[in-house]
Amino acid sequence: MLGLAALAGGCATPPRPAVGETWSGRLALRVDSQPPQAFSALFDLQGSARAGELRLASVLGQTLATVRWSPQGAELQRGTELTRRGSLSELTTELTGAPLPIAALFDWLDGRGTEAEGWRADLSAQAQGRLVARREQPAPTAELRVVVQQP
Repeated sequence: MLGLAALAGGCATPPRPAVGETWSGRLALRVDSQPPQAFSALFDLQGSARAGELRLASVLGQTLATVRWSPQGAELQRGTELTRRGSLSELTTELTGAPLPIAALFDWLDGRGTEAEGWRADLSAQAQGRLVARREQPAPTAELRVVVQQP
């Protein structure tokens, strides 16, 4: 699912996020679309649901994509290619076929069961740095798995 690595949109360039929450680890996304899509990468997530940055990297540390968002919009940068959209939801839907719950992800990583439309998060292993979220509706269904690097 390289589409996830292509997350971004068309407005003013969002500013770099202020230092807030910072998380690193591995993530995997499966979208049950036709054809099915799957993507996994190392990640660094910082900022907040309002304004932040998600950097995706290969297991060798090479940056695959960087997604930035703010109230002004969202963008995805892959190498020299830049894609902009009006919102993070619009960007992730275009790239993966399903809006990804990036805003709720910050709360989930903190162990808070914030609701995200159509998604159900399993935080039972959050204390061990793991979470699984499933998008049940509308189609396509999807599953996001996150393993946080323990300090």
